[in-house]
Amino acid sequence: MSHILAVDDDPDVLGTLERVLERENFQVTTLNSGKKALEYLETNQPELLILDIMMPELDGITVCRTLRRDHRFITLPILFLTAKGGTDDIVEGLDAGADDYVVKPFELAELRARVHALMRRGARGKEVSSVLQVGNLRLDSDTYQAYVAGKAVQLTSTEHRLLRYLMEHVDQALSLPHLLQAVWEYPPDTGDPDLVRAHVRNLRAKIEIDPTRKYIRTIHSVGYMISS
Repeated sequence: MSHILAVDDDPDVLGTLERVLERENFQVTTLNSGKKALEYLETNQPELLILDIMMPELDGITVCRTLRRDHRFITLPILFLTAKGGTDDIVEGLDAGADDYVVKPFELAELRARVHALMRRGARGKEVSSVLQVGNLRLDSDTYQAYVAGKAVQLTSTEHRLLRYLMEHVDQALSLPHLLQAVWEYPPDTGDPDLVRAHVRNLRAKIEIDPTRKYIRTIHSVGYMISS
């Protein structure tokens, strides 16, 4: 049974998460603070972390950044719950290393869909073991590291999946809706294009260390492409 850790300082939200996810046959652990979450994760590693952003003492952004600096949790899927639905707030969460987000108050069907998509992606990611290379850019799916001219950079699980998909379709223009379906596994006409844009921006910051070599091209009115 897959294990989910849910962290929120609102007991009603935790109760809802526990009921909904246990009906989906997940084992659910609930905690009410970021500090308790970090302590729990020292000795436990769930398959998914659902994390509230706005919490006293230690907010979700800080917890997420702390986990992403630890190699044990670099690929742990993290889903943010946020009452702050503005683009800047969402981008901040994704910049911290989150894979996805749901804005409160959330629809239960949407929450279930996001959770199942993250769990499927995590399970399949473990099966991938090949190395891809485009020019001086190499992606190692065993370590979730990209190598740019021999220099290693660590990717999150979603950054890895996005970069891998782009590299598997080199010189092909891929639309935002297409990427949402292929990488995030959202049904057609769902998902937020800003999710793709934010992760592409983060990828560029990691792999485009040479200002004269831009691997990810923006295709106006379409989406993105890795150029050979």
